[in-house]
Order: sequence, then structure tokens, then C-alpha cells
Amino acid sequence: MAIVTVGIDLAKNVFAVHGVDETGKPVLVRPEVTRAKLLQLIANLPPCLIGMEACSGAHHWSREFSKFGHRVCMMAPKFVAPYRMSGQRSKNDAADAAAICEAVTRPNMRFVPVKSIEQQSRLFVHRARQGYVEHRTAVINRIRGLLSELGIVLPLRASVIRGEAHKHLEDLPDWCNTVIGDALSELTQLDARISEYDKHIAHLAQEDEQAKQLMRLRGIGPTTASAIAATIGKGHDFTSGRQFCAWLGLVPSQYSSGGKQRLGRITKAGDSYLRTLLIMGGKSVLAAAKNKTDPLSRWAISVQERRGYGKAMVAIAAKNARMCWAMLQRGEEFKIPV
Repeated sequence: MAIVTVGIDLAKNVFAVHGVDETGKPVLVRPEVTRAKLLQLIANLPPCLIGMEACSGAHHWSREFSKFGHRVCMMAPKFVAPYRMSGQRSKNDAADAAAICEAVTRPNMRFVPVKSIEQQSRLFVHRARQGYVEHRTAVINRIRGLLSELGIVLPLRASVIRGEAHKHLEDLPDWCNTVIGDALSELTQLDARISEYDKHIAHLAQEDEQAKQLMRLRGIGPTTASAIAATIGKGHDFTSGRQFCAWLGLVPSQYSSGGKQRLGRITKAGDSYLRTLLIMGGKSVLAAAKNKTDPLSRWAISVQERRGYGKAMVAIAAKNARMCWAMLQRGEEFKIPV
């Protein structure tokens, strides 16, 4: 019988392929397929459903396989793990491919949207900027840690560390002066590079009509708007704004049983970068709400008074996420709530 479903365990050089027919019987079991032969193997198959785990290179392979008429679906690895056969205690590539082949056919499985080249190129800018920001944070922590070895204990604020480190630089003995001086020089270069990437992101946001539309919302700046538009496109992979919130990890986890509802902290699942940007946007909205009397500001202040500062930030982030999804879905027909 013809192959209808294929599971592929992706890797760098050697891949595992598992294909089944309509009855679920394995008819294509290739535990070792080299990178050079994978594309030809998939090209020779009739159009079928292909499942893969979302990982490095998955979007590239999804685009390549789609050219041959296949329907490609990507899943988070944690959703695939439960489908490994219970009798196979050991984990290997062949077992993973079989589990992927089983998981991709589940009706309630959640899939990862396949990104285009344009989306990935824009996210490259965001990933590079985030890497420079993390590097800058590491350099600041290194400066603070090294100075503490000399009895110079500085506050955690980055601007204070920069200023105080320059003040103490001339008084540092021997090689300590050289090391801290080089670190401060590196910090200056990182600041310049991050500023340059901020300009790149602002330029991307101004070129993208979807990002420009998202920036109409309070708490959504060029960085957040560009990242959301590049990540989910028009949001067709989500059926509702709440599902988008759940994908971002902005909904509370549930521990409900016996008819009693128990809600915990937010799940923090999904894209941590987008979630952080939205929460920081919620922080800015909450800070500005103290001097405003519009409905959104009054609601934000009331949530803060009832639930606290942190939960109010998350609530604003969740509201913005839902409005972002609705705006991307409806386009010009979307009207910002008063």
C-alpha cells in the first residue's frame, strides 16, 4: 500500500525516516539516511503527510519538502515524547521517527507555523540583537564580579557600574587596570552594535505594513511589532487570540479537579522572546497609566490594585497579544477598543 504518513527525526548529518500506510503498518523504515540522500528520498514519495520536530533546520526542510507536494507539519519535541512506544525504554533516532509519525496524525496535536525565508531573515536581526544584549549583560556582570574581588562592590544597575568602573579604573593595580579597561572598551563596542541593530529593527518595522499596524497599540513598539509579524505572519495557525496567548505562555496553568478550578502561574511555554517583549510593553503601559484616565489605563490600574504589579503587567501583555492576533487576522477591519 502507498505511504500516507512519514515521520523524520532531523539531525545534522544522519536522519531517521519512518513511513506508514493507511492501516498504520510500517512500509518505509530507514534508521540512517545521509543528508545528501534525504531530499531525493522524499522527492520519490507520493504526496503525503510529513511530520518533524521543530528544531534547527526544520523550517528549511519544511519548505523543501513542500515543493514536492507534501503536507509538512512541525511539532514541539515535548509533544512527541509521549508517543514513543512504552516497550522501548531506550531512546534512539528510529524510535523518535516512529513517535513523530504517530504524533503528527493526532487530531488535537498543536503544530508550529512554518516560516518563510523573509520571516526568518527578519528574525535573524532579532536573534543577533538579543545575542549582543546577552553578551553585554555578561560583560557587565564580569566587570562587577572582578571589581568585587578588590573590595569594590557596585550596585546591580548597569549605568552605575559603567560610571563607577571608569572612576576606579586609574586606581586599579597592575593587570587589573588592563583587564577592566578592555572590558569597558568591549562594553562600548557592544553598546554601539546594539544601537545599530535597533535602527535595523526600526527600519524593518517601518517597511512592514503588518508591523506598522501593530504599533498602533499601546505597549507595542517597533521591536515587538516586527518580532510578532515575522513570527506568526497573519496568525492563521491560531484559531483565537487566547490560543495565541497560550502558545506564548501567557495563560495560567491549571490544577483543576473535582469541579474545583485551581489556577496557578503562567505556563511560560512557547517563545520566551516574544513573551518578554510583550511583558515589558505591559510595564510601560502600566507606568504611563498613572497619568491617564482612558478606559485602558483605568483597567490597568484597577488590576494592579487588585492583583499586584507583576500580574497587572502580565494581564496587559495578554490583552495586547490577543489584540495583536485580532489585528493581524482582520487587517484594516480591526478597530482598536476605546
